[in-house]
Amino acid sequence: MQLIQQIFQYDFLWRALIVGLLVTLCSALLGVPLVLRRYSMIGDGLSHVGFGALAVAAALHWAPLPVAIPAVIFAAFLLLRADSAKLRGDAAIALLSTGCLAIGVLAVSLGGSNADLMNYMFGSILVLNETDVTMSLALAAIVLPGFAWFYHRVFSVAFDETFARASGLRTGWYQLLMAVLTSCTVVLGMRLLGTLLISSLVIFPALISMRLCKSFKSVVLCSAIVSVVCFLLGFWISCLGASGLPTGATIVAVNLAAFGLFALLGWVRARRRALHS
Repeated sequence: MQLIQQIFQYDFLWRALIVGLLVTLCSALLGVPLVLRRYSMIGDGLSHVGFGALAVAAALHWAPLPVAIPAVIFAAFLLLRADSAKLRGDAAIALLSTGCLAIGVLAVSLGGSNADLMNYMFGSILVLNETDVTMSLALAAIVLPGFAWFYHRVFSVAFDETFARASGLRTGWYQLLMAVLTSCTVVLGMRLLGTLLISSLVIFPALISMRLCKSFKSVVLCSAIVSVVCFLLGFWISCLGASGLPTGATIVAVNLAAFGLFALLGWVRARRRALHS
């Protein structure tokens, strides 16, 4: 009861709770097909692109989100299409992330320091506003039912894009859809976890679930549950536990602990099967 009272007593806490829950849930769902396609670091690359776009927008005194979201969407589409080009996916991510980060640092240096950009770099629950809540609700309203509706097609594209294309699926359209949704999720998540840590929301839930779960459906469901539980634990420890720890880093640390626990459980299960076989 005390925890609930504290959340509703401070506006920034309930905004952080709503945005965090929705962004982590969407990140977990989108992260499963991305990890299976070996695009685990796409969240890190897109966050650096977002930071560069935000820095340029701040230097030119433009609104940040209208600049960052289209730039990140375009970068995501290029990265998801990189395997069909001469520049492979991992090299494209490295090129874009480092290049855009350098552009962002130069823009900050030329345009003067900006505290809001530092919040994007390291994340802060204090900067979340009503617009972030509205955009998070809109994002969840698209990702959650959309993922359920296109579940079988996402499954086909994630495991074998060539076969899915030969079967008549419009894989280019699904790549564009994944690019848009992943980009919006990363940009919103940067406000909470920061540029340096947002990729963990995409990577960790899927990797944690794969330690124990083997089917695509079980990995998706487990990833959704793990992401929500880890966020709530990290949020409580950092914000409501009077510890003074940074929220983003605490959430990532909880995910890391969950990965270690699931890895241990998976090892124990494998040992038992080996002994009984």
